[in-house]
Amino acid sequence: MTRLPGWILTGNIRSFGPAISRVCVASFSTAAKQVGTHNGTFHCDEALACFILRLTHTLASANIVRTRDPQVLASLDAVVDVGGVYDLSRDRFDHHQKGFSEVFGRAGYSTKLSSAGLVYKHYGLEIIAKEIQLDKGHPDVFKLYLAVYKSFIEAIDAIDNGVSQYCVDIPPNYVNNTSLSSRIGRLNLDWTDPDQSIEKENDAFQRAMVLAGNEFIESIHFHAKSWLPARSIVVDCLAARKNVDSSGEIILLPRICPWKLHIFELEEEMKIDPSIKYVIYQDDRSDNWRVQAVAVSPDKYQSRKPLLSQWRGLTGEELSEVAAIPGCVFVHMSGFIGGNQSYEGALAMAKASLMV
Repeated sequence: MTRLPGWILTGNIRSFGPAISRVCVASFSTAAKQVGTHNGTFHCDEALACFILRLTHTLASANIVRTRDPQVLASLDAVVDVGGVYDLSRDRFDHHQKGFSEVFGRAGYSTKLSSAGLVYKHYGLEIIAKEIQLDKGHPDVFKLYLAVYKSFIEAIDAIDNGVSQYCVDIPPNYVNNTSLSSRIGRLNLDWTDPDQSIEKENDAFQRAMVLAGNEFIESIHFHAKSWLPARSIVVDCLAARKNVDSSGEIILLPRICPWKLHIFELEEEMKIDPSIKYVIYQDDRSDNWRVQAVAVSPDKYQSRKPLLSQWRGLTGEELSEVAAIPGCVFVHMSGFIGGNQSYEGALAMAKASLMV
């Protein structure tokens, strides 16, 4: 039996439960497809790239070969994050070579791609179509393809390539080590662990693939089941905004949904002017209604137009008396949200705040 330099991971790693498939040494077989990546310390991008490739039609359930041996890598069906070559025709997806500058390109995304982004760029449509059981050319598949890149893949690309999230020189207010890339990194063998064997390293890499892959699949299904339907609701609400108030700056949600994921992009797409200031919806845990101020941008807490300052921090009858609006329940200290017992009361609170 000839043993390959490096190790081969076999078994079904597409697991959504707690069990982790086994890692073993296998003899080289031309019958089974082989996807290669480097051994040693691993990162989120190659763990996810390997997982995605194993979801494709041509490389379904392929073995993962971890090695840096150029001759072995040259013999494999696909290679990610090692080898110094980007060539789609041969399924080579490295991004470390001099002169590499590939970006996602769609919808203006310009972050340099990692191996995960490269694989997703070329196979993401196929994977999403299969996961949600639609034709690859369906417009919803393309919408999800862009959304999953924006909300999931791009951060992995940026972190792996050392791209800062903010263009500022001041230090951050806090450290965030909870990202997927950070959690994958912590799966590497600790330097204090007395067992630094190849077996244990590859077991850790397989757990990294499972972690990254499960979250990737979860992202696809979240966007298909929640994000996309919510987008349709917000589109309809924006189109009907002047039926709520002649200003066009207040919208009514027929049911609560993740509207904040969409409103900024849709305002631009639909050329909404003036921008939306308040969103009204019924609380899904009570009969009360909420009026929420829209933030200045998706990543800011500051509101475009907070509810009136004299209302903030007040509740119940005191708030109703100060506002001269019956049925008031509360207004948050920051003014970003308030409540009323009726839709008419919530609308009155929004209109009054809009006028100031």
